[in-house]
Amino acid sequence: MAATASPGTTASSHGQTPKSWYQQPYLWVLTAIVCGVLTGWLRPGVGIALEPVGTTFVSAIKMLITPIVFLTIVAGIGGVDSLRRVGRVGLKSLVYFQAGTLVALAVGLAAVNLFQPGAGVHARPGELHLVGDAAQYVKSGENQSWWHFLTDIVPSSAVGAFTEGNILQVIFLAVLFGIALKAVGPVGVPIVDGVNRLSGVVFKILHYIMLAAPVGAFGAMAFTIGKYGISTLTGLGRLIGLFYGTSLFFVLVVLGGVLALLGINILRLLRHLREEFLIVLGTSSSESALPRVMVKLEGLGVRRDIVGLTVPTGYSFNLDGSSLYLSLAAVYIAQATDTLLSLPQQLGLLAVMILTSKGSGGVTGAGFIALAATLSTVGTVPAAGIMLIFGVDKFMSECRALTNLAGNSVATLVVARWEHVLDTARVNRVLRTGIPEPEEEQGNAPAPERAEGCPLRGAKSVG
Repeated sequence: MAATASPGTTASSHGQTPKSWYQQPYLWVLTAIVCGVLTGWLRPGVGIALEPVGTTFVSAIKMLITPIVFLTIVAGIGGVDSLRRVGRVGLKSLVYFQAGTLVALAVGLAAVNLFQPGAGVHARPGELHLVGDAAQYVKSGENQSWWHFLTDIVPSSAVGAFTEGNILQVIFLAVLFGIALKAVGPVGVPIVDGVNRLSGVVFKILHYIMLAAPVGAFGAMAFTIGKYGISTLTGLGRLIGLFYGTSLFFVLVVLGGVLALLGINILRLLRHLREEFLIVLGTSSSESALPRVMVKLEGLGVRRDIVGLTVPTGYSFNLDGSSLYLSLAAVYIAQATDTLLSLPQQLGLLAVMILTSKGSGGVTGAGFIALAATLSTVGTVPAAGIMLIFGVDKFMSECRALTNLAGNSVATLVVARWEHVLDTARVNRVLRTGIPEPEEEQGNAPAPERAEGCPLRGAKSVG
């Protein structure tokens, strides 16, 4: 994305005057969220009527996600000096994603066994009846095989991947297209240049849409509180509190520990992405912040091909928040229905979740579908128990999205360090000042090949 600046930064790398506090976009988004909560709480009818405001904003963002992902990946692959590097980045990303998923599932499993939020509920599975959207999600989960993400990666048509908004299929097409551009040699150079120019136009459109972020966050939050009500939080307060607390522990301790090994402060990274987190909080969709996160990570100096491959792929394969939710919710249902699960049975659930948690990013009801698929596959926990948590899932989906966003941001930095191309000093400088330093402004020469090694140790920062 040549010369694409991150909207909403404190100052630009081109010497623009820093924005005053009242001009900061994150402040307006936060104000809109608070106003949305008050509107939905005090005037539920008005809040429900505001649903189109939030959904229209999210739809406008999603409209640009597939072209941005496609253009970014193609430009990234087209700009590298060898296809071997592309394959190496992809493989390292998948290895890290798998490790992250396993750790997130284990943390959720440990938390729910330690605090046992479902103990004492004594729900009877025979009296639980699946109705409405919950019944549809369970039906979809029962028909979903553990290997579905492998077969779904190939679209039925090239256009269909874009019209359906399937990020995984768009990634597949973009990688093929980028590899083909490199294979044809000089013939593909003008096309790569055109892709870079087109990326600038698309991100300018994104900038215009993001001006409406406060309005979209207000409408989405007012609808959520107006429809589901704050009172619904009290009945399952222990579960919600445990999920939010576990997610916070995972982000600050687990992800924070990973970044500490890189010499980066997790709190500074979270502060740098505060506007994106607020947009996700207001819209309950991590996809709404995907394009801006990619821009900000490039602004930290992360190489374009790494950002282009790691971030979009992470939205399907690195769902830390969804993994925490799966293990915690499954065992909660077992506890609430007095279903005894031995340690081997819980480990069996975890093994199935490693597969069912993949490839569901951006799908409506993805968390419930993955949970239903897990329970249906294992058969030891009644799938009808999903009704016990259906009423508060909307509130937990926001936490899932926030954790997913944090996990993918950290994953991109780890892969960049693993590739020996992360300038930690530059990253910390940007996190301190808020002034982006895109790769294009520092020179775009490819980093020299280095010996493979551990992603967190023994790697030198390069400038």
